[in-house]
Amino acid sequence: MEKTRTKVMKEEGMWVDNIIEGVKYKRLKVYPDERGSLIEIFRNDDEDFLGGKFGQLITSICYPGVVKGWHIHSVQVDRLAVISGMAKIVLYDARENSPTKGEINEFFVGERNPLFILIPPGVYHGLKAIGTQPSITLGLPTELYKYDEPDEFRVHPHNDEIPYNWDRQDG
Repeated sequence: MEKTRTKVMKEEGMWVDNIIEGVKYKRLKVYPDERGSLIEIFRNDDEDFLGGKFGQLITSICYPGVVKGWHIHSVQVDRLAVISGMAKIVLYDARENSPTKGEINEFFVGERNPLFILIPPGVYHGLKAIGTQPSITLGLPTELYKYDEPDEFRVHPHNDEIPYNWDRQDG
């Protein structure tokens, strides 16, 4: 019988034993008032998140229970924030010379836990919309997408190449 590993929440909304080398995150500040709220996600003077490097701005909608992943880049750094709904963003370090090779990080991100996550090249990542509504993710990659030569490699989310189970873990 396969052993199951008990996960412990290390910080609010994150299930990690060890943050993957080069991954960064910051809790976003929410400025609410009687009209609604404002969240500052990214500034071009934010050196920790490569503020001066900008490729394009994208949004991705994911329906509840759907998994979008895995994918990896060789040059591009991805920066993600879930701006509507909730998503589980999962990272897997596949870099041969990384001190955190083989580590998996889970971030539960969105309206209830606003985070901005930086994902370095060589780290597989994917997301799953959780809850009852679609999630909308804002992406700020460092590189412009090249249609004829994309810096992207994909792996099916439900095979054994990456040791992760996307199913909800009740218990």
